[in-house]
Amino acid sequence: MATDHEHDLVGGPFAVIESDPGVFTTLIRKLGVQGLAVTELYSVEPFATDHLNPYGLIFCYLCEEDTSAKPEFTAEDDLDDPDARSIWFANQLSDDACSSQAILNVLLNCQGVDLGPVLKEFASDTEKMSPVMRGLAISNSSHIREAQNSLARPSDLRGAWHSLATTALESAKTKAKATASPPAKKRKTSTASSRPRRSKSARTPAQEKVESYHYIGYVPAHGRVWELDGLRAAGPLDVGPIHSHSDIPSEQEESASDSAGARRAGWMDVVRPALQRRMHAVMGDASEGHIQYNLLAIVDDAYLRASDALELLKRERVALERRLAERFPSGWEDKVLLAAVLRVAFLCSLSSMFMMPLCQVDGTLLACASETFATTLRPRASEPGRVFAADFGARKMAREMAILDMPERALVPAWETCVRSALEAKVAVEEEIAKAQSAQADHVKRTFDYEPFIREFITALQNEGLLDEVLDGRSAQAGNAEAEATGVAGASASSSSMSKAKAKARRKRG
Repeated sequence: MATDHEHDLVGGPFAVIESDPGVFTTLIRKLGVQGLAVTELYSVEPFATDHLNPYGLIFCYLCEEDTSAKPEFTAEDDLDDPDARSIWFANQLSDDACSSQAILNVLLNCQGVDLGPVLKEFASDTEKMSPVMRGLAISNSSHIREAQNSLARPSDLRGAWHSLATTALESAKTKAKATASPPAKKRKTSTASSRPRRSKSARTPAQEKVESYHYIGYVPAHGRVWELDGLRAAGPLDVGPIHSHSDIPSEQEESASDSAGARRAGWMDVVRPALQRRMHAVMGDASEGHIQYNLLAIVDDAYLRASDALELLKRERVALERRLAERFPSGWEDKVLLAAVLRVAFLCSLSSMFMMPLCQVDGTLLACASETFATTLRPRASEPGRVFAADFGARKMAREMAILDMPERALVPAWETCVRSALEAKVAVEEEIAKAQSAQADHVKRTFDYEPFIREFITALQNEGLLDEVLDGRSAQAGNAEAEATGVAGASASSSSMSKAKAKARRKRG
């Protein structure tokens, strides 16, 4: 009998993914999160962060991992800080799962976020677990592993499986050596060399340090800012309380429309010094001044916000045109533009024209009105599109009520303002569509496996007898370049010798 859920009893490794905002945006969507996106921050100053109002931050930096001094986690240990117990935090148990572990540490502490059914169930199942068991749950989740591995390069996937096989073989060899009986000691027959030999398994400190990228999350929760480092055995680190006029209120004191912004207000002022210290520490360790870190912010999806703005203007236009059609049954498009008439009347001091009740619509706006409300994804401007905000209906009703109460001479100016605003909203929507198309193209290039084609192409060249010719051609080009360089050097030497001989002959004649 078929079941709804398949249990992955074998599992598999996590593959490394790039620390790219497009990759992380796709990752959280594959995990089931709706309405959020990931963007990269190039500064932590207020001018770069205040307009984004981020839910959380992920700091990625290149560090030297000391394989001989990894933290030891115990499932029995609990968090000492009572405030930290209210934070969902998981330790990092798998090296290559650090990206998923970091983003889950942030997402599962964000309030007012649609996590989707899978992550909601995962958060509920792991609510009473210790950080170590939560990290183990992440490593054993086939849904999380498949979401991350779907964004990895094919070479990284093969490398993950190779690393897993190598680790298993080394573990088996170590276990076999431990259980085997020690060999009999041999009598020393030669004293020619007394210098001790270095064991093959012994490694220098430089060899034990491996460069890898590490992720640390920052999130506001329960009135405080937390640093979530999966390698920190002590659990979440309290960065500081959020002191502002808009401290995080209780759910009973805030409305659904402004709750998300109120919860996140002011926390960037607390986390900014901690981020700056960590950035300076990373830059101090970097060689040759290379930037070896990046900062990602989890924010509201800009496309959803821009699309809702355009859809609201589309419905506002319909309401305005309905009022105009009721006022001018014979047609409202050919009336006199009120603003232009008033401007001419003011300049010409013709007070009698102020009493003209009719108005004419701007012809340019009238001609492009239909195209203004059409986008690449919704080419038909007359059809209402999908809306995303929970309070969209309330805002639409409030705007329609304002239009019903609007005086007649304000209808056409309001219509023109609506169309001009739609022009700006359409530009924002098209920009987000272009970004999504570019990110999808990068995703296809990144995850496409070129190795079978390259192998087949080289095999075909070999079968046709063309591979040696191609390689010989490259060798011939290299040989010609070397010969030309040698010839130039020889010609220079010959000309120098001739010049010296001529100078010597002149001295003899003199």
